[in-house]
Amino acid sequence: MTRQQQKQKRTPMGERRDREFTEFVLTRQSRLLGAAYLLCGNLHAAEDLVQTALIKLYVAWPRVQRSGTEDAYVRRILVNASIDSSRRAWHRERSTADLPDIAEPPDHGVEDRDELVTALALLAPRQRRIVVLRYWLDLPIEEVAADLQITASTVKSQSAKALQNLRTHLSDSRYALLTEEC
Repeated sequence: MTRQQQKQKRTPMGERRDREFTEFVLTRQSRLLGAAYLLCGNLHAAEDLVQTALIKLYVAWPRVQRSGTEDAYVRRILVNASIDSSRRAWHRERSTADLPDIAEPPDHGVEDRDELVTALALLAPRQRRIVVLRYWLDLPIEEVAADLQITASTVKSQSAKALQNLRTHLSDSRYALLTEEC
């Protein structure tokens, strides 16, 4: 079937599906990108994670939309893609060339963010995922547990350990900023 035939065969239902999916993406894309960035610590990898999650969501969109679990479904894909990416990370080549010095920006907010991202990268992967889902995406403990397929008590204990680790890695003022934002 040619593209022209596919276009002619497209129903209003398909157009509505695309419109609803596009609306979903536009309202959630920046939040997903922020969560993905905090999960992996790299903007380009985060963009890839979000793209992967949205592609998989689009394929399952009619089924997922009928069940009303779009947000949970895309978060689960994002977390799984992050896990898969970190498992494959040791297979990739890494450049050992020295990078040129970059001028320090005068904005202290950027420094705070960079310090937080660095501290998050030092957490164990599961603790990082819990912190991102619980505090960045502001999900209740039960939803975090369901998304990560762990118990609520594990979410609580790992949250406490993760926050303690962040306290260790962040200066007092930066930690106060983190707890206020969360």
